[in-house]
Amino acid sequence: MNHIKDKVAIITGVSRQKGIGAAIAKQLASCGYHIFFTYWTDYDKEMPWSIDVNEPVQIKEELLQHGVNVGCMELDLTELDAPCQLLKNVTEQFGEPDILINNAAYSTNNDYSFITAEELDKHYVVNIRATTMLSSLFARGFTKKSGGRIVNLTSGQFQRPMPGELAYATTKGAIDALTMTLAAEVAPLGITVNAINPGPTDTGWMTEEIKQHLTPMFPFGRIGEPSDVAKLIKFLVSDEAAWITGQIIHSEGGFQR
Repeated sequence: MNHIKDKVAIITGVSRQKGIGAAIAKQLASCGYHIFFTYWTDYDKEMPWSIDVNEPVQIKEELLQHGVNVGCMELDLTELDAPCQLLKNVTEQFGEPDILINNAAYSTNNDYSFITAEELDKHYVVNIRATTMLSSLFARGFTKKSGGRIVNLTSGQFQRPMPGELAYATTKGAIDALTMTLAAEVAPLGITVNAINPGPTDTGWMTEEIKQHLTPMFPFGRIGEPSDVAKLIKFLVSDEAAWITGQIIHSEGGFQR
């Protein structure tokens, strides 16, 4: 693990034990990466899955058991200065970060018949503006010349339509374009940029009815788990993935709607 020693990973959207963000943090911490994560409980409280306010603390305590340094902060990514706040805190506590995982997202149900400008803006600010500005600031501050990694979470908007999720599909789809263009721009800095579409993943939002409906669409006979995403990210941030950049990876277990 010598190549991992002292590497610092930033992960946004790590609020819930069942979430993808927590799975990523646990996977990387178990490998020896130092972790700094963000969370925003006000958003999770509004969602169907809800949240125990102690979950971020519980996640931090679990990560510390791996013997790595762990930092976290509650951060509203809709605030203009949120990216600056995050990078400043990470640098002051841990030094220059090596990895940025843009996992945080905003999602509500809407379609053409009742979408509003206000709701579209809420999706844009978190899904696109925050992701773009965090990535920009991370790259501008990266001086190590190699080993830099940015991984974005997308949702396969160009694989199939997503009726009823117009704002989410529109803004998350833009992440694919961001990934490809940013990858070309920051390659000379020694940074790779990739995106992962994990497909339908059981993070606590699925009812039993939804699970029964989706399971037959997976050839392996099971729904995706957060750990599936985390394992792929572990590879993408490793030295072994240094030649992979600008890719949108559809890691959906063969999901077919």
